[in-house]
Amino acid sequence: MTRLLQFAVATLLLCSLPVHAEPSIDRLKLPPGFSVELYASVPGARSLAVGARGTVFVGTMDAGRVYALKPRADGRSAEVTTVASGLHIPNGVAFRDGALYVAEINRILRYDDIEARLDSPPKPVVITDRYPRDRGHGWKFIAFGPDGWLYVPVGAPCNVCESDERYALISRIRPDGSGYEVFARGVRNTVGFDWHPESGELWFNDHGRDWMGDDLPSCELNRATKAGLHFGFPYCHQGDTADPEFGAKRSCSEFTPPAWKQGGHVAPNGLRFYGGKMFPAEYRNRVFVAQHGSWNRSKKNGYRVMMGTIDGGKIQRFEPFVEGWLEGERAWGRPVDLLVLADGSLLISDDQAGAVYRVTYRR
Repeated sequence: MTRLLQFAVATLLLCSLPVHAEPSIDRLKLPPGFSVELYASVPGARSLAVGARGTVFVGTMDAGRVYALKPRADGRSAEVTTVASGLHIPNGVAFRDGALYVAEINRILRYDDIEARLDSPPKPVVITDRYPRDRGHGWKFIAFGPDGWLYVPVGAPCNVCESDERYALISRIRPDGSGYEVFARGVRNTVGFDWHPESGELWFNDHGRDWMGDDLPSCELNRATKAGLHFGFPYCHQGDTADPEFGAKRSCSEFTPPAWKQGGHVAPNGLRFYGGKMFPAEYRNRVFVAQHGSWNRSKKNGYRVMMGTIDGGKIQRFEPFVEGWLEGERAWGRPVDLLVLADGSLLISDDQAGAVYRVTYRR
């Protein structure tokens, strides 16, 4: 199978997985004291962002829609409203100064004063359309950093290749779309990142390349201590493994290694630091990672939410927090993104089951 055909097959499979009729929430396993419930049914639920009034915005891929989840009085569930449709893979959503930002493949849209206009959304303002149009690894997670800039990744347009300078990076732009900068390079495909609440450093997931076996290379959890770092792709994977085709061109010692190796093909997407007060105190500042799950491994891997304990900028423990979407070799759901609400509860989106779950803790 040629490299191009492999990548085409991978993209098709990732975007056309079956949707389960109803999520089996009672099969999910959490630590003692934690519980999970269905917050809203949302077809193809992907990236999550919350507005100033508590509205949760949900991006999708092939559904081409962005949804708003308006919390009900009980706080345990939400009313679902469509705020945008007919878009081209609007995976990424972010909120700032009353406006909803939505990332399509090649452009970023802004919907002004959105929470006051959920029932009659405004026409979007196109703040930029400068990004590449490639579908492969072109769907975007976006978020505003502590510096006020909007961070926008551009994945590699391939499984593994030496692409031009527009790809395999994390960029940042001002809220009006101006001031494009490259923050990090050598990033194959990140679909989730967040900033450490204390250090302000960017931590991000990165999907490892395919077709090197079940366990190689590992998907990565990376830590960017400053702008301008290179994380190895396509020359070096997981910090210590040279690519079979491109590795001879540059040494792994030239690049920033991952903070943690997550395992082969687990496809880590959403990443959030916990800053709420509902969970026990020891959970504060822990990092949560939604592992979407493998598609081409002989035995499936991932399909869970992991939790990392960090001390001194290093991962001390990395362990499961929510499991149960994978039963044997059958997966009934795939976690995508995470979001901490004002009350300290944790939302988890699931694009296969078409759901947004809410995790709570009761002493």
